Amino acid sequence: MANNTITESNFNFPKQKSVYKGKVRAVYNIDDQELVMIATDRLSAFDVVMPKGIPYKGQILNQIATSMMKATQDLVPNWLTSIPDPNVAVGHICEPFKVEMVIRGYMSGHAAREYKAGRRLLCGVAMPEGMKENDKFPEPIITPATKAEMGDHDEDISREDIISKHIVSEEEYLILEDYTRKLFQRGTEIAASRGLILVDTKYEFGKTKDGKIVLIDEIHTPDSSRYFYAEGYQKRQDNNEPQKQLSKEFVRQWLIANDFQGLDGQTVPEMSDDYIKTVSDRYIELYENIMGEPFVKADVSDIERRIEQNVLAYLG
Repeated sequence: MANNTITESNFNFPKQKSVYKGKVRAVYNIDDQELVMIATDRLSAFDVVMPKGIPYKGQILNQIATSMMKATQDLVPNWLTSIPDPNVAVGHICEPFKVEMVIRGYMSGHAAREYKAGRRLLCGVAMPEGMKENDKFPEPIITPATKAEMGDHDEDISREDIISKHIVSEEEYLILEDYTRKLFQRGTEIAASRGLILVDTKYEFGKTKDGKIVLIDEIHTPDSSRYFYAEGYQKRQDNNEPQKQLSKEFVRQWLIANDFQGLDGQTVPEMSDDYIKTVSDRYIELYENIMGEPFVKADVSDIERRIEQNVLAYLG
């Protein structure tokens, strides 16, 4: 079972200038012209990378993200130029903006925790009185976060602070807000057509060499977004029941039940092969619900060799 997941990404491509390794993806700079982004099978929760990979997870995330980019490119330009392998996306080199554009259609997750603590302002945006967890906001709210360095947590920030601290100019920030609303509206429509509710998500943007603002990184994946099943949503709200979610929340819940929340002194619990298979199956279920089509497993008999050959063939 050793090489049917990819957890390390140590490729050396022609004209490679540098490599950046995030929690899940590795990004290779090719000749300062384009980026090769490899989605590994690593699983991160509570800002900690789990010791074992999840079969097909990288393929699932890459295929959802690239498909959603194609489905929104008429609204918002993006960095993507090619998909040479199920785990790989290639695109324009960009200078990322140092903010994540978080948008929330419903009061869930972090917003609900703030609300329960009595706060009615989130990132400078007012949340109405009289709401309960998982209620829909009258209008989606944008609650940006600053991009943290590896190992740190992202921090909430207001639009006013972003502009006054010159993290993003006002002119460009208005473009980021406009793009965020357009993407969320399209994402909401796509989700609704598949019996889902897009609850909240985050988008990241960058600037190409010629100064164009484009969407980068992932979009509408279960790692960057929260989805509910639409069927029974209102009934569950009326009965004060938890919503049925499509996200990696189930992994977090399993870790909490096994005494792990990423705190100092805690040890990551051992994931058995049987449990890893159930996580892989859940990710496939997420894919099929979000995409509205069956998941086709790529050949993983030697996944690293497959990726390397496909990228080399693309680079020519």
